[in-house]
Amino acid sequence: MSDKAVIDAFFDEATLTVTYLVSDPARHRAAVIDPVLDYDHRSGKASTASADRVLAKARERGVQVDWVLETHAHADHLTAAPHIKAKTGAQVAIGEHIKDVQRIFKPVFGADDVSGEGREFDRLLRDGEVLPLGSLEIEVMHLPGHTPADVAYRVGDAVFVGDTIFMPDYGTARADFPGGDAHRLYQSVRRLLALPAETRLFMCHDYKAPGRDSYAWETTVGEERAKNVHVREGVDEQAFAAMRRERDATLPAPVLLLPSVQVNIRAGHLPPPDANGTRYLRIPVRMAA
Repeated sequence: MSDKAVIDAFFDEATLTVTYLVSDPARHRAAVIDPVLDYDHRSGKASTASADRVLAKARERGVQVDWVLETHAHADHLTAAPHIKAKTGAQVAIGEHIKDVQRIFKPVFGADDVSGEGREFDRLLRDGEVLPLGSLEIEVMHLPGHTPADVAYRVGDAVFVGDTIFMPDYGTARADFPGGDAHRLYQSVRRLLALPAETRLFMCHDYKAPGRDSYAWETTVGEERAKNVHVREGVDEQAFAAMRRERDATLPAPVLLLPSVQVNIRAGHLPPPDANGTRYLRIPVRMAA
């Protein structure tokens, strides 16, 4: 595969998410990875300002967006995939195991309109599948553990890792969401770290680890092997899983967990309107024991 992709990163500080525009300058084709819909949970208002900045950069570069690629059904932001699709005609794609995630959360939200078969997306991707991007190729890597459906996208010497791994000083993703598994996460990370040391890794998030003053979202396989605080070389699977369980037990739920999941399992579409024409997000409530 060629490594000549042009990569533009867009950091959304409100959700600490990085969206990528990955372009082939030779054939003028592009993909958008993990686009963010701006959503104010307090007012219920949403806007496409962040996604529009990505589209503006695509126009500036003179590229046609062919793909909107989701690394997983995010729990910390709503996706802007439908907006980008409407503006460009791009196909919206996600790992095929989104079906498992839909089946987990469909009853949680009483989401009878959700298929449970991934039909809300234009393309369900298998491990090892290759998508065309002009003269480039996008290889799909299934990396379960954070959720059952996580995938990474490899374009030449660059891998867009989603939530599987973070910058070396921050570690790895949590594995306590429904369907998550710390042992599978470890195995997925090891698969990433088996790539050549010079392979560039692009994060989906950065939480600015203590002692670091600026956000960062690009590192290498070699750096992760040597310095990742959770899973560097020498950390075995049992030790990692024990650490991950202990750490996850202390983590609060993401602020946008409930709205994000029920929108993102619908490929970014809001739930169907009620009889009054208004669309509502559901918030399950449980009384403490």
